[in-house]
Amino acid sequence: MAKKKNEILEWFKPIIGALVLVVLIRTFIFTPVVVDGYSMNPTLQDRDRMIVTKIGEPERFDIVVFHAPEGKDYIKRVIGLPGDRIEYKNDVLYINGEAYDEPYLDSFKEKTQGTLTGSFTLEDTAVGSETVPEGHLFVLGDNRRHSTDSRHIGAIPFDKVVGTTNIVYYPLNEIKIITK
Repeated sequence: MAKKKNEILEWFKPIIGALVLVVLIRTFIFTPVVVDGYSMNPTLQDRDRMIVTKIGEPERFDIVVFHAPEGKDYIKRVIGLPGDRIEYKNDVLYINGEAYDEPYLDSFKEKTQGTLTGSFTLEDTAVGSETVPEGHLFVLGDNRRHSTDSRHIGAIPFDKVVGTTNIVYYPLNEIKIITK
C-alpha cells in the first residue's frame, strides 16, 4: 500500500511542476491572444491567434496588445513614443518632422481609393497635445479608416500594455512572423 502511495505521489510531482511552470510562463513571459475585428487589416485578420511577449519595452512600429478604456484588449501598431510629435499629411507619416515609410501599408494603399490615413496632428486627436506624453504610446490600427485607436481614445499608458506580438500561429495555413 505504501509503495502504491509513493508511486502516485511520484506521478503528481511532475504534473504539478508542469502546471506551475505553465502558470508562471503565461503570467510573466508569453500569453496567447485572438485578434478581434478588422482594425489591423491587411497585416492581421479577424480571429488570427497570436503569441504576446510580455518582456521588454515596445518600440516604434511594434504591434502591441493593451487594455483599452472599454475593458477590452486592443491590438494596434506603435507609431509614437514618449516625446514624439506625430503628424499625417497627404497620407505620409511624419515623426518629429521627418517623413517615415510604412511598408506594411503599401498593399492596402494600392487597393484604397483616396487616402488611407487622413491628415492630422496630435493636437487634433484625443491626445490633445503637441507631443506623446511621457509614459505613453501613440498607436494606430493598420486599417486606418476603420480603427478605434489613439486618435479616438488618446495615448496609451505603458502600464496598460500587455506586451508585443509578431507571431501568428493559427490558422495553420497562415502561420507567420510579422516584421516591422
